[in-house]
Amino acid sequence: MSSPTRSGAPQPALERQIGPLQATAINMTQMCGIGPFVTIPAMVATMGGPQAMFGWIIGAIVALADGLIWAELGAAMPGAGGTYLYLREAFQYRTGRLMPFLFVWSAVLFIPLIMSTGIIGLVQYLGYLIPGVTDDAGTTPLGKIIGVGITLVIVAALFRKIGQIGKLTTVLFVVMLIAVLTTVAAAFTHFSGAQAFAFTPGAFSSAGPGTFWGGLGAGLIIAIYDYLGYNTSAYLGGEVRDPGRTLPRSILFSIVGIMSLYFLLQVGVLGSVPLEELKTATSVASTVLEQAWGTVTAKIVTVFIVVAAVGSVFAGLLGGSRVPFEAARDKVFLPMFGKLHPKLNLPTAGVLTMGAITIIGSLFTLTDVINAAVATLVIIQSLAQVVAIATLRRRQPDLKRPYRQWLYPVPTLLALVGWVYIYVSATPLSIGLSLGWIVLGALAYLVYAKAERTWPFGPKEINEAFAADPEGAQA
Repeated sequence: MSSPTRSGAPQPALERQIGPLQATAINMTQMCGIGPFVTIPAMVATMGGPQAMFGWIIGAIVALADGLIWAELGAAMPGAGGTYLYLREAFQYRTGRLMPFLFVWSAVLFIPLIMSTGIIGLVQYLGYLIPGVTDDAGTTPLGKIIGVGITLVIVAALFRKIGQIGKLTTVLFVVMLIAVLTTVAAAFTHFSGAQAFAFTPGAFSSAGPGTFWGGLGAGLIIAIYDYLGYNTSAYLGGEVRDPGRTLPRSILFSIVGIMSLYFLLQVGVLGSVPLEELKTATSVASTVLEQAWGTVTAKIVTVFIVVAAVGSVFAGLLGGSRVPFEAARDKVFLPMFGKLHPKLNLPTAGVLTMGAITIIGSLFTLTDVINAAVATLVIIQSLAQVVAIATLRRRQPDLKRPYRQWLYPVPTLLALVGWVYIYVSATPLSIGLSLGWIVLGALAYLVYAKAERTWPFGPKEINEAFAADPEGAQA
């Protein structure tokens, strides 16, 4: 297969082999993974008690509002890279290629950083199975070596055709469901409703430390981190069949499905593990399983949890590796990212680069990586897409939109408020690093723009690619 680039030259194209079930499975596998298994203790400690369950509900509302933005944009502009395409089309009128360049520049960092948290988390659970992988101080050198080895295996597994990858992801999705539902079932075998809903006295009446309002900002960072991944199918838009229908459904179904699983898991754990023990647990699911059914069963299901974490990293790198592909084809990013493997039709440079950054990120602490990744993502992707959907509604009213956001602009405004609050709640270091990275990106863009003689050193190139050829965009 081949497709024209903006320059008009035909090049090998990605293959549309992902159906609705596989797209939803990819999203949910990426969303769940190790996230809730390692962040429940942090969430409870941050928000001071069982009231943490409401943090996940608020996080789900923000994710759902944002998902409705992704659904409209993805259905209208289905192609590799997702956000890159949306920002390219929306921001070309005023700032040329600046915003899509900054997105790819940042995505090559924040996507693998998010994946590295999956590696950090699965190593924590391996500590329950293998002595010496973790200790009281965290991950040991042995654990870090194992994490690097697992990442290399995941990268190697990505080197196969997309049809095979879709089937493999569906298997990993089933493993994830087994891990989550088994843990939920174990929690409810010795569940105490009084314990689960024993909200800390005064938790909702002030904004001090250890209260709901005092910990909401930091808690939402954790919650939204756990929900991230509902957009993975949009990154794979160039490989999805019937994207106008498949992308919105996969995004919305995955958010609602994972929200339900998370709430059951959270409530179950709160009602089965004493609060003080829960706040410091490193492998809380294994603790729940051991209490319910003994050590042997706990170890078996812990293996499933580790496999689910591997599946999450696999799905994330699968989608993320496609982000710089379309940008490179447009000559907006390094050319090597636009080349496909001659036999497997996958973006080789994207897979290898993001795998390498995932390895580096896995050497740091979980909380630091989550804060840095989420802060960078929010400012250059989430907030930019809020502007993009409004701009495209105004600038391209005739753009074919197989799905239009329900109750627009209410969800968009809700997402805007949520993302701003999450960003200002990040640590000062994370905010500083995210802004610094964008400044570096802007400087890199100026070098690129000077070489390419594009805005601000040349004319803006206005090319409404999807509005001009909606049928070709869906092919």
